Amino acid sequence: MVSTREQYETYPYPERDPADEAKRLITGSPSHPLEIDHHLFGGARDWSQPLRALVAGGGTGDGLIQLAQVLTNAGAPFDITYVDLSTASRAVAEARAQARGLTGIRFHTGSLLDAPDYGQFDYIDCCGVLHHLPQPEEGFKALRAALAPGGGLGFMVYAPYGRSGVYPLQEAFGALFDGVDAETRLRQARDIVAALPKGHPFATNPNLGDHTQSDAGFYDLLLHGQDRSYDIPQLLDVLDQTGWRLQGFPTPALYDLSRIAPRPGGLSDAKAMEVAEKLHGTLKMHIAYAVPAGDTRKPAKGSNRQLVPHLRGVQPRALAQAVAQGKPIPVTLPELRTTLRLPREAAALIAGIDGKRTLAQIAQGARLDPLAFGAQWSKLERDLVDWGLLLYSNLGRKG
Repeated sequence: MVSTREQYETYPYPERDPADEAKRLITGSPSHPLEIDHHLFGGARDWSQPLRALVAGGGTGDGLIQLAQVLTNAGAPFDITYVDLSTASRAVAEARAQARGLTGIRFHTGSLLDAPDYGQFDYIDCCGVLHHLPQPEEGFKALRAALAPGGGLGFMVYAPYGRSGVYPLQEAFGALFDGVDAETRLRQARDIVAALPKGHPFATNPNLGDHTQSDAGFYDLLLHGQDRSYDIPQLLDVLDQTGWRLQGFPTPALYDLSRIAPRPGGLSDAKAMEVAEKLHGTLKMHIAYAVPAGDTRKPAKGSNRQLVPHLRGVQPRALAQAVAQGKPIPVTLPELRTTLRLPREAAALIAGIDGKRTLAQIAQGARLDPLAFGAQWSKLERDLVDWGLLLYSNLGRKG
């Protein structure tokens, strides 16, 4: 079997070219600072204080570069520690940071199991790594031990239903290619996948695309020697066993059973999420935030009128115009597509979102008293926050 370390030395993942940093910034979840603030710090973090962050298993650097660049753009101080087993992946991440002129990052080659050795952190990013450990629970425990008081974790682990067909192929290739070098594995596996019957679960799964993007993507998806997935009960269980509590998902609507079918009375939140995952059947990963077990903090809510709302992935003016005209708002996610219909009277509030004004200032600009504003904003907030389009954060606020 090719070890995880050997795999990523041969095929750093995801495949990235540092020269592309001049063209675009890759953003996503977890670990966008606005999202971190919203889910872990109530939208009210004091960004004048340096963020101590650990990027555990940072790979070729997507999460690292996003975090460092957004904070740099906002003039917010930070101290980021990057750790990864692969020297080849680390070299790509370092080259990307250098191409952007980013500072405040310390690079280490090592295991996330040694996370506590690097210090205590306000925020820990661990995206796409824990499910590749021989004992993932040991990874969760190590990260918990490295968390500073009041901090939190942003992570991604694989989910089973959207990865239909992947694990039978991984098992078959593991048996076929025992003792075979990585390059030969890749070449022969590509030939086999190209000839799969049309009815094979993998061939009929439209949720997967990494194998078509690059050699690294193909290998990571279908030839990985250490890979597992978590359904909702398994995810909640491993968090509970390792001292964490699920804080929430960047797109809560995906786990909201009431948006799919009537929710029976007496059904627990955990069971409702489990049923929603099964009914969707398209989730190939769980992206989530976690806080220490027993920590009672909640994600940000608009009931705090001193918070600053931000729209993500949509321009306020364009959204406001569409809402004012009564048009449906398309939402396109890897897992599904849907549309939102927002009340026309909310258009003026949307137009007031600029990432700097507080909710109180937006209400004042719309000439709404607190009760009228609250009635309108609550309708807007439910859909936009649940679909990951609205976040609260003081990052970038002036005065």
